[in-house]
Amino acid sequence: MKVILLEDVKSLGKKGEVVQVNDGYARNFILHKNLGIEATGKNLNDLKLKKENEAKLAQEQLDEAKALAAEIEKDSITLAIKVGEGGKTFGSVSTKEIATAVKEQLNLDVDKKKVQLKDSIKTLGEHIVPIRVHTKVTANLKVIVNEE
Repeated sequence: MKVILLEDVKSLGKKGEVVQVNDGYARNFILHKNLGIEATGKNLNDLKLKKENEAKLAQEQLDEAKALAAEIEKDSITLAIKVGEGGKTFGSVSTKEIATAVKEQLNLDVDKKKVQLKDSIKTLGEHIVPIRVHTKVTANLKVIVNEE
């Protein structure tokens, strides 16, 4: 019997896949626990339409992410940190401060978890900070750090 899985089933398949299983296994386990439905013509057509809709939504999200990345890359933000004698900095610039500055200076919402900063910025000058906008899109933000 062919079955469309509604949830991931260990050692059988992932959600949305059409799999061939024994009739007893399908009736007694998969259909009984609502892990899948029988692969009839109507159900297969519904699955096809659902996958097309999901692909369309994913493409729209990717296009929006590319537009946001282009907007982030064309501008830069300026931050200030305290500096002592000899150019020694006190403190550093963190992902939270960068996300807040992007919100204030560029009017864009960026989650601090999306800012991929290996270590906090502890030096003055210009720094390039990658921001993961989408799983396939990463924008490079120019951060200028001045003394306060």
